[in-house]
Amino acid sequence: MAPPLAGEALTMSETPAPVKQQSTTAYYGQAIASFAVAIAAVAIGVYSLDVSGWIRAFLAISVLYLTTSAFTLAKVIRDRQEADQLVSRVDQARLEKILAEHDPFKPVA
Repeated sequence: MAPPLAGEALTMSETPAPVKQQSTTAYYGQAIASFAVAIAAVAIGVYSLDVSGWIRAFLAISVLYLTTSAFTLAKVIRDRQEADQLVSRVDQARLEKILAEHDPFKPVA
């Protein structure tokens, strides 16, 4: 089904295709570069501290734990948003089916 032209309206049973958001390669590259610079800066900072090896090791492990926790949190949030979108689509399809089957002029039995 072709999308409506300018000035045309969608009917109740026609819904526009969902807009798929895609990130560019440059965006991915920037995100990876930013992450690499941040990790490198923290690693250099921990390495150049004037403290004992135990404190450096503790800080390094803390940074790694924080990093993995941030990745896990981002994944959980993304998964929840995707699940909410799926539920929303199912609900929308049910509503469209009910509206398509409803005949307001049908006599009540």
